[in-house]
Amino acid sequence: MADIYDSAFRTVLNDCSKLIIPIINVSFGEHYTGNEQITFFPNEHFIDQQNAPDEKRITDTNFAVYGAVRKTYHWECQSTPDSKMLIRLFEYDAQIALDQGDISKEVLTVEFPNTAVLYLRYAKTTTPDTYKYVIKTPGGSIEYDVPIFKTQQYTLDEIFEKNLLLLIPFYIFSKEAAFSEYENNPSKLETLKSEYLEIIKRLDQLVEDGRLSDFDRTTLLETANDVINEIAKKYQNVVKGMGDVMGGALLETNARRIKNEGFTEGIAKGKVEVFLNLIADGIPKNKAQRLAEIDDALAEKALKSRKK
Repeated sequence: MADIYDSAFRTVLNDCSKLIIPIINVSFGEHYTGNEQITFFPNEHFIDQQNAPDEKRITDTNFAVYGAVRKTYHWECQSTPDSKMLIRLFEYDAQIALDQGDISKEVLTVEFPNTAVLYLRYAKTTTPDTYKYVIKTPGGSIEYDVPIFKTQQYTLDEIFEKNLLLLIPFYIFSKEAAFSEYENNPSKLETLKSEYLEIIKRLDQLVEDGRLSDFDRTTLLETANDVINEIAKKYQNVVKGMGDVMGGALLETNARRIKNEGFTEGIAKGKVEVFLNLIADGIPKNKAQRLAEIDDALAEKALKSRKK
């Protein structure tokens, strides 16, 4: 079910947000260091329809990165090539631009996000490397590319060499064509298990070196396990064999429990951070408050705290 894959993508992005930075660098040619602040915006957008109730659209993720300049990004995770994907992307982008737009002295200013798609599967002959927007207006035409990031193009060595750790939950997609062999050939299944033991070993080394947190390691393995259980659910031997490998690794840390104990406090803190960043960017208080989803009391408290 595609929702499992979308959920895994959102979980890693929201819980381990810094892991998107190397993906952005590859897709957009940026040079972020990984120390940049990332602020997430609400994923729900409502499209105004004149003669019908507003239609709700949910993006996979919508956030800003504060480097030398602030840039907004919109990423979608897609499990299978879809001919209507480009239309949905543009609808989402237009709504994001409107939601974060500004009206001043009868001038509407909107900023479209830097948009990209993470494809978990792709067709070698028909899936392009980029989509393209061509927007014709009375004042002239503009066009720009929407990068397509194909996860299956990256080997395990490349994932670790380029720090593309966000791809680990979806690495199993590169093995999907061989599931029948793994199911019926124990020695080949052992090869797959050994490959995931290597992934766990490399993640553990990153934790030991201080380059990855225990929590991020656990999140990557938990989401990888969820994806494996979904994509291989018709193959009992594969699910059981991989479950033994992943289950053992997940018993080694209690990072998820520690994170969840502070979850409620973290949500409020994150919303205040979004609100203050929007204010700093010149967004009117009422609009910033609506986008950050905080009430009047919390907004006033945040503004007073900032002035101290």
